[in-house]
Amino acid sequence: MTKFEEKVYLEVKRIPIGKVDTYKGIAIKIGYPGAARAVGNALHKNPDHKNIPCHRVINSKGECSGSFAFGGKGAQERLLRKEGVKIVNGKVVFK
Repeated sequence: MTKFEEKVYLEVKRIPIGKVDTYKGIAIKIGYPGAARAVGNALHKNPDHKNIPCHRVINSKGECSGSFAFGGKGAQERLLRKEGVKIVNGKVVFK
């Protein structure tokens, strides 16, 4: 695991239940403002899905990941709804 990935995972662990952040938001918080795609790549390699809640990270448009992530199409949306995140027409409603 790289230092960058460690920073990503530590920051993602800080996202509380019922809240979300974006790939870009995580990149900025860890000091790499232009590394949103690299954050996504790190989360794709998440070594500990039980303790690193990468399902709480969405794109800047408020959309959930595609069908390859989190166990299939709609899985991320189901996980977020279960935590109380409001989603309308496939997009997270930001408060």
